[in-house]
Amino acid sequence: MLVAAAALLCVSWSVVPVRAAQDFSRWLEDMRAEALAAGIAPALLEEAFFGLEPLERVIELDRRQPEFTQRFDDYVTRRVTEARIARGRELLKLHAATLERVSRQYGVPPRVLVALWGIESNYGQNTGSFSVIQALATLAFEGRRGDYFRGELLQALRIVEAGHIPLTNMTGSWAGAMGQPQFMPSTFRGYAVDGDGDGRIDIWRSVPDVLASAANYLSRMGWRADQTWGRPVRLPKGFDARHAGLDTRKSLAQWQKLGVRRLDGSALPVRDLQASLLLPEGVGGPAYLIYDNFRVLLRWNRSNAFAVTVGTLADRLASP
Repeated sequence: MLVAAAALLCVSWSVVPVRAAQDFSRWLEDMRAEALAAGIAPALLEEAFFGLEPLERVIELDRRQPEFTQRFDDYVTRRVTEARIARGRELLKLHAATLERVSRQYGVPPRVLVALWGIESNYGQNTGSFSVIQALATLAFEGRRGDYFRGELLQALRIVEAGHIPLTNMTGSWAGAMGQPQFMPSTFRGYAVDGDGDGRIDIWRSVPDVLASAANYLSRMGWRADQTWGRPVRLPKGFDARHAGLDTRKSLAQWQKLGVRRLDGSALPVRDLQASLLLPEGVGGPAYLIYDNFRVLLRWNRSNAFAVTVGTLADRLASP
């Protein structure tokens, strides 16, 4: 029998008050019944739920996510650092053969895959130390998005049952995002792939699995190999902000006529592309023309700051 990992991995975090813990015990019994009805093995549930308690720290972190509490510029500059750029360029060379193979198969550039890797987990250095089972159970019990996290908990149990990761090693973020690409369990189940051919999908330790899984997700979400994510641009004086917004699309030629230019002041590319203008801090702040691939990045994380950060790092990795 496996060690009761879910009860042991996060002993340093505080649990919620006793009364809530009593309510959690009743909730856990309902969850156990649902999991049994869904076909999860009783032995696995015994191991996963033994001594399980909700974590107050998880609830605290859920209520102050950086994508929604930091200024846009601060979010980007704190993540696209010289150290991260330098390390990313090293990894582009170190894993060149794997990246070339994955890029050829899925149509996603190596620089984009490495940028996602860097932003999500600092290239595998920060994957999270929370028990995925405990974090998901806490969020499902807390109730704000209870149905969603109940579903993710069931998917996490299925991943363990399929033999991809032992229960003791299933760690991740406070939100239950797992491994080096920080996939939620449902994303793992839908899009993670075996990139190294060993018969298992290990997004915690296998770099080929990490890169292939990220590429498969982006490809299936509609990544276009013939275009980039977008670009920072310069606006003319007196620009009408009513043109901005992801719901408004114009051709690059139309944006050019409106006075929008590359950041260095040169003309926009001459291509038959539709683009939207993103002004995350208004007309006086940074401006970006974004393409359909930006929207694909938003499928990964519904944050404009996140998508711009990934795109910015990808561009810096490609530049000399």
